[in-house]
Formats: sequence, structure tokens, C-alpha cells
Amino acid sequence: MSLSDLFGFIHSEVNSLLRSGLCRGEVAAAILYGLSGLVGVSYEILWARMLTLQFGVSVFGVVITVAAFMAGLGMGSLAMTSGAHRIRRPMLWLAILEGAVAVFAWALPSATPILGAGFDAAAVRMSPIAWQTFMAGASFLLLTVPAFALGAGFPLLMRSVSHSGSALGLFYGINTLGAVAGALLPLVLLPSLGWAAALRTTAMLGLAVAVGWAVLLRWRASNKADSREQRPRNVWLVTYGAVGAVSLVLEIAWTRLFSLVMLRTEYVLALILAAFLSGIGLGSLLAFRTHRAGWARALPWLASGSILISLALLPSFSSWIERSNWASLATALVAQGGVLLLLTLPTTLVLGAWLPILARQSGGGGLWLYGANALGGAAGSAAAGFVLIPFLGTSATLVLAAWSLLCLGLFWNRPLSRWMAFPVLMMAFASFRLVSFPAAESLLPQALAGSRDLYRYEDAVAMTQVVELPNGQRLLLTDLQRRDASTEATAVYVQANQARLALLLHPAPHKVLFLGLGTGISAMGSLPYPGLKRTAVELSRGAILAARLWFAPLNGSVLAHTEVRQDDARHFLSASQDRYDVIVGDLFHPDLAGVSSLLSVQQFRRVRSHLADRGIFVQWIALNQFDSESLAIVLRSFRDAFPQGQLFLDGMHLALVGPKGVWEGARAVSDNLDRLSAQQRQEATAGEGEMTWLGRYWGPIPASHGVEQDEWAPQIEFRLPRLRYGAGGDLAGVLERLVAFRPGVDSARSMLGITPAQREKFERAYIGTELLVRSWIAALNGQPGQSDRLMGMAFEANPKDRWTAYALSDQMLAHLDGAVSRGLDREQALLKLQRINPWSPEILRALWHEQERRHEPAAESTRLQLLTLSPLDREAQSAKN
Repeated sequence: MSLSDLFGFIHSEVNSLLRSGLCRGEVAAAILYGLSGLVGVSYEILWARMLTLQFGVSVFGVVITVAAFMAGLGMGSLAMTSGAHRIRRPMLWLAILEGAVAVFAWALPSATPILGAGFDAAAVRMSPIAWQTFMAGASFLLLTVPAFALGAGFPLLMRSVSHSGSALGLFYGINTLGAVAGALLPLVLLPSLGWAAALRTTAMLGLAVAVGWAVLLRWRASNKADSREQRPRNVWLVTYGAVGAVSLVLEIAWTRLFSLVMLRTEYVLALILAAFLSGIGLGSLLAFRTHRAGWARALPWLASGSILISLALLPSFSSWIERSNWASLATALVAQGGVLLLLTLPTTLVLGAWLPILARQSGGGGLWLYGANALGGAAGSAAAGFVLIPFLGTSATLVLAAWSLLCLGLFWNRPLSRWMAFPVLMMAFASFRLVSFPAAESLLPQALAGSRDLYRYEDAVAMTQVVELPNGQRLLLTDLQRRDASTEATAVYVQANQARLALLLHPAPHKVLFLGLGTGISAMGSLPYPGLKRTAVELSRGAILAARLWFAPLNGSVLAHTEVRQDDARHFLSASQDRYDVIVGDLFHPDLAGVSSLLSVQQFRRVRSHLADRGIFVQWIALNQFDSESLAIVLRSFRDAFPQGQLFLDGMHLALVGPKGVWEGARAVSDNLDRLSAQQRQEATAGEGEMTWLGRYWGPIPASHGVEQDEWAPQIEFRLPRLRYGAGGDLAGVLERLVAFRPGVDSARSMLGITPAQREKFERAYIGTELLVRSWIAALNGQPGQSDRLMGMAFEANPKDRWTAYALSDQMLAHLDGAVSRGLDREQALLKLQRINPWSPEILRALWHEQERRHEPAAESTRLQLLTLSPLDREAQSAKN
């Protein structure tokens, strides 16, 4: 159902009400209350966005915002319900409260930098858990106050309506459907305006609603007696409060569940909230029009059954998303949101219908029930985010929510003989085996075909999984879709390079800090340096355990020589007084809500303050995750914190190098390697040599004008999700832009301080790197002939460069059969390819197979070489004698 269908439904309901006796002033109030719902939920989404920026983890921001919002609504509703009979001009108070919240929202962007500085200052005196608790408590109190004002509005409105008992379902439904539009509004405002302007725009809408309430002062005055709202029995309040708790458990669990397979940003929260509220609003309106008691007895079964069905259909939903190709982000939002609405609608219809039904069954007191439900929702959201999901898992939490709703619904549907179906249903549901989370292969059947799950860890931060592919290699997955690392030989080389380059650029590193641990393979690149003190900061406990348990064969057990701190990077940097010679910023997923703050000016400045004299910071970014403008934003932000910032290009990964003092260039690399033994120098440069690494230099970060990435005014995370759809990212354009501002070889030699003795090797390496990049650009632009020619020239310039060797050998291996058909000996050709690229598992595998076919004794030696290069290779392991 589209938004136009929803509002068409509201229009028909309004006409029905006019015919049934409500005056036009009350109808206007109902419409205005729908707009109030729109504004209120927009506030909720934008406040959650603020806390995501603060915590850096989206689930924390969502849970705390929802808990604060529901607690405020509940307390405000209950407080005003008990005292509304004493208020003579409720519309006036409605206008005042709505206006006060709008003023609060308008001022909040100006206050957040102050709050952020206060939280950073508090970090110095607190442990990570205490700091998170302090921020959660402070944020909860901050947001509960405006939510209290919004919650007080419902009793005030009902105080002004002559048919408040019968119209409660209507006003509740219209407010909720207005909230659907409010959940979707930030999807438009955030990308176009940014967080601060989006919140202030919403505040202006809130002020308009406040003016509307003030205008209604002249149209409608209360003519009700000074009677109190009838208070239902405590058992009704407790049970409906429990329904509120279960409802929010369901919302939080669905948010976690569907965010694993849908869009990877805060868009998921908006879509789920819109779908959730759509059902609640429609259910309330349907219950307002339907007074038959019989159909209500089916509601508990419908609610609980549809929850379990949605969980059972998750693999089908996920595989459909994986197969689909959408032309744009907007079409993806509409398509995925529509299916999400269908999956959740039966349950949410029931949740919306229960309030007016129970208000009738309990003899009134709907406002008391509403307040109890909201307070229960606050407890439920906190329980889901911080207790149930971490300890039970998302699937088990949803199953628990289904059974809880069934039990609560059956409690109202007496006689208890209706419970006789309970054991039968339990057996049927048990057959689904829904408590266990589905295997990763069932959710991503194309990308993970033939894989098996080795490990899963779920907490409030993320779901971490280790998946074994059919070839024996392992993937580290975060929230299913984020491939953080792989044990493929090329991936291991790339990850270790993150530490190699950073350490090479310091003349004498003694202390290194890794911001992000992942599999630990990147830290493995630091093992050639004796006596190096390593510290790694990682927020996800799941990732820490995975690195220890499942990636030790590939990371050299480096964690045994590393102090690992489970902490938020920002808190660690704010609390620690330590200084480091080298700090390495891991590759992040910048399109995720909150994660892009790790590429902000503020974060770069925090890192700079922790560098020792002559210290070096290297922040890695993956070029395939950026468009040209987003990359320019990050470069400007980095240069703001590090005016002498430099660039290096390692494959498709760009290194942003920030020296604390003067850029020392090649002299620092030479001093570094002179301290090491020959074997250590070989390992520190991955066998490529000093000049190959210096040949990857890309010059100083160029000055440019424009916006920067700010923690409180983020830019890139609203741009980057679009790259996943349509034509995708313009990687060729990004590379062309980099090539355009790369210094000429003479300028680069001067900037690095290359000596005359190093000149020839450096120039060959420098030119070879650019030729390789131009080869990639030609391939991306559909010019394979030009690409092959440039690739050959790049190898001729510098055969030591692994990236060139990988590209050339892969190309030659793909054409091997054709060469053999023309008379070339296969084994000799493979041996030649191995000399070009001795680091390729596929070349070794092909050589091993050929030698086995010929029954040559060298086959076993080749297999062992393959296992040395790729220890987890299943085929090579299974052939062990």
C-alpha cells in the first residue's frame, strides 16, 4: 500500500466521521494531530541519527532514542491523563508544548558540539563501559524531556473532543499514519540538507503545527465536564504495558534482522519504522470501525504466527534482494520497503487494533492504556538491545516475542479452553527450527554458495560471522554483508600492507597503534620489527574472538604479541594519554551510519594529538567505496588536520599519510630498513624492495575548497549508498582524477628526497606504478588492448611490483590453453608464470596438477609450496600423503 492509498483511507474515514457527528473543528484537530505524528517521528529518526554519530554504533543510538522517546511519551501521557481534567484550555497547552519541542529541536544542533566535547572530557576519567553508560544515561535524560511534552499532547487532545471514548482509535490511527510519513521524511531531508538543517526544517514544521493548535483555540473550546479519565484495573495496565514491551522488542529485533539483508544504512530504520507504524495506524482505524468481538479472538494467533512466518521467509527475502538489480537507491527503497511492509503488516495490524479494542473491553481508560503501553515499550527496547539480542540472538528474540504476544492475547480471550491449541501450535512452530539463525549461505546463496558457517557472535554492536568457502578459505563477515577480510593469498598480502607501509615511513618505530583489528592479518605486517610494542583497539568482541580462534594460521598469532583493547576508537583516543610512533587506521565501511565519523576532521585531530615526535598516521580507504566528490571531501578533511599530508596508492587502496612534523620521505624509509637484518628487510617490504614502495608515492594531498567531513555535519555517508545501485561507482573516474594530480617523476623525486644512487630504481618503480594504474583505467573503460599494452610496460619497468605481477600473470594464465594449442609446453609455460608471480596460488595449483598428471616427483614439492602460500587451501590439504 502506497502513501497515497493510506491518506485516501484517512480521507474516507474523515468523511465518515463528519457524517457520524464530529464537528469540523474536531476533524481539523484529527488532521493536525496526524501532522503532529509526522513531526514527532521525524524528531525520533533525527535524534537517533544524532546518537549514532555520538556512539559510532547505530544500534546504540536506535535503542537509546527509542527507549527515551517511548519513556517520555508514556510518562507524559500518564501524567497528563491524571491531571487533564483540571486544564481549561487544552488546545493552548497543546500549542505551547508543541512549540517548546520545536524550539528544543532547533537549538539541538548548536548544543551537540558542546555535548560532544563534554563526553570526550568525561572519557579521560571513565572506563569504556562507564563512558558508554554515562553517555547513554545523559542522552536518555536529554531526549526524554521533549518526548514527555509530546506524550502529554494525546490526553490534552482527547480532553478537547466531545466523543473522546469512541474517537480514541481514530485519533490514534491518524496520528500513527502521519508518523509513517514522518519516518520517511528524513530519507529526503538528510541526503539533501544534512543532519542539522534537516532537524531545523522539521522544527519549523513543528512550529507550524503549534500555530495550528493555537488557531483551533478560536474554533473549538472544551465543553466536557471536569471528570477524570476512568482508570482501568491494574491487570489491564500491566498486560497492555507488557504488549508495549513486546512490541518494541519486536521492532528492535526486526531492525537488526532486516538490516542484515537490506540497505546498510539508517535507511533501514526508517523503512522498518514506517512499515511498523503503517500497520499500527491501519489496525487502529479498522478497530475503530469494527465492533464485533468474535474477530478479536483471532488476533493473538495472527500476530504470533506472522512473526514466525516473517522469520521463516527471511532466506527467501534475502536471496531475492541479492538477485535483484535496482536502477537507483530510490527504487531499491520502494521495492524493499514494500516487501517489508507485507512481511510485518499482519502483526502490526494486530498491535494497532488492540488499543481501541481493549479500551472498549475495559470500559474506557484508553489514555491510561496508551501511557502504560508506551512505558512498556521503553523497557522493551532497552531489553531487546542490551539483553535479549546479545544473550539470545535475534532469531530467538523474535520467537520469544511471538510466544509472548500469543500468551498476552490469549489472556484476554477467555475461557482458558482456548489454550488447548497451544501444545499443537508449539510443536508446529518447533519444526521450523527458527530459534537458530539461518546459515549465511541461505541468506546469500550466490555470493556464499557452498559455504559453511564456522562461527557466529552476536551482541549489541554487531553480528560477527566466520564463513568457510568451498576452497577452504575463510571470510570475516560483519552484519552479514560487510566482508571485512579474507584469507585468500592476495587479500592477506593487501591486509598486511596496511602495517608495512605505515611502519616503513617511520625512521625508528617502537610503538604502533592499530585502530581496528579485523582478522589481525593487518597487524601481522608488523612482525618483522623486533621489540615493537603493539596496541590494537577494536569495538567488536566478536571480531577479537574471531581473530584469535579462526585466523591465527594467517595472522602469525600476532595477537599473542599485541595488547588488544575492546573499546570505541574515539573513547580510547579521548581517554588515553599515550603517544605512538605509528598509528594505522583500518579500512572502514564509510556508508554505514556513524562509521563515517572515523573519517572526520575531529577524528583526524584526535589521532594527531596521540602521535609522538616524528610520528606517522596512515588512514586507509578503499577506492571502490567512493566517488570523486566523496573522496575529495575526505582528502580535504585529512589535510585540515595534517597540512603536510601525503598520498600512497597500494592497488585499489589509497593511503592518507599524516606526519606529525616535517615530511621526511625516503630518508625515513632508508633509516628504518638500515636497522633491520637482511631477512627482516625482506619481510618488511614483502620482498618488493624499498624502491617499489616509494614508487607508490602519489604526492602531497592537493589543496581544494569545499565542505569537509564533520562529525556533526557528515557528508559522505549520504552520498555513498547510491553507489550500490544503477551504474554503481565511477572507479575509472576516481583513478583518472588521482592520475591527473600526481606529480611528475622529477617533482616526486624531489619531494621524497631520492638520492642519486636511488634515482634509476625509483624512477622505474614510480613510472611502473602509474602505467599499471593507467592499465586499470583502460580496462574499466572497455579498452582491453590498451590495458594489456600498458600492463606489459609496467612489468618491464618494475618486475618486483606484486600488483603488476598479479595482473600480468592472471592475464597470461587466462590465455594459457590457447598458447598450449599452438605448441607451447604447459609445464614450462607455468614455470615461466611462476617466475613472474611466485605468489599466485592458482599458478601453483595448475603447475601441481600438471606435474601430477605427468607423475613427476616435483608435484609434492609444488603442493607444499601451495600450502605455504595458502595454508587453508582445502584441495592441497586433502591431497596430503
